[in-house]
Amino acid sequence: MKHLTLPRPRKRWGQHFLIDPNIIRKIVAIAQISSDDTVFEIGPGRGALTRPLCEQAGRVIAVELDPKLVEYLPESCSNYHNLDLHTGDAMVFPVELLPAKTIVVANLPYYLSTPLLFRLFEARSVIQRMVVLLQREVARRIVAKAGTRDYGTLSVLSQYYSDPVIAFSIPGTCFTPRPDVDSAVVCLPIRPDRISQGCDAFFQNTVRAAFAHRRKTLANSFRDEGWEMRRIGQALEHVKILPSRRAESVTVGEFESLAQALQHWEP
Repeated sequence: MKHLTLPRPRKRWGQHFLIDPNIIRKIVAIAQISSDDTVFEIGPGRGALTRPLCEQAGRVIAVELDPKLVEYLPESCSNYHNLDLHTGDAMVFPVELLPAKTIVVANLPYYLSTPLLFRLFEARSVIQRMVVLLQREVARRIVAKAGTRDYGTLSVLSQYYSDPVIAFSIPGTCFTPRPDVDSAVVCLPIRPDRISQGCDAFFQNTVRAAFAHRRKTLANSFRDEGWEMRRIGQALEHVKILPSRRAESVTVGEFESLAQALQHWEP
């Protein structure tokens, strides 16, 4: 194979390549990968994380959007025959067809990290855990508790589907080009009681409607999203949540109870 020029980072895709070998070793160690595991990597970039993943896992499935990196990676990872590289957008990649108990390990692009997490939660029946590198602000939102400023839809859905923990922070100096913000690695083991792919769109719609107007009360926020006031009032009363409360004060467990009451409401 001919030698290929090292691809330059492309700003349009938010590329910040991880270059610190110590951080890479820590990420792989936290992922707890064995030779029996399948790993799914989003945005392998130049392969800095891909290579040690290939050394540990039985199979690494990677999806990369940048065609220049797709051309470069086979040479960068030429010593590994367990890399299954795909060209394309991770948002439309059929993650639900991954092998059971796949481990996701990825340096997610900042501009797309939240939609990608929601996409991965949709495929949680085949995912054992996720170890993802994110903007630190997003990491704080994932683990935020009710009553705090960072608590929102991402917090509720992340904690409903998984048990997220911030593993450690990463300064911008560990990347090239250096990002303007610090990053963090978050571990998200999927909750066993959430493995089922049963329809939970109603729960998600409930949470999103509640947070759609953060400054308004729950009752008013639901009303402004087109929900029937009688239905809202009876459901809130049933689960003993005051209609004057705001979404950021409602715990994950309360949201679950509220969604069930709203879904099974009978006029």
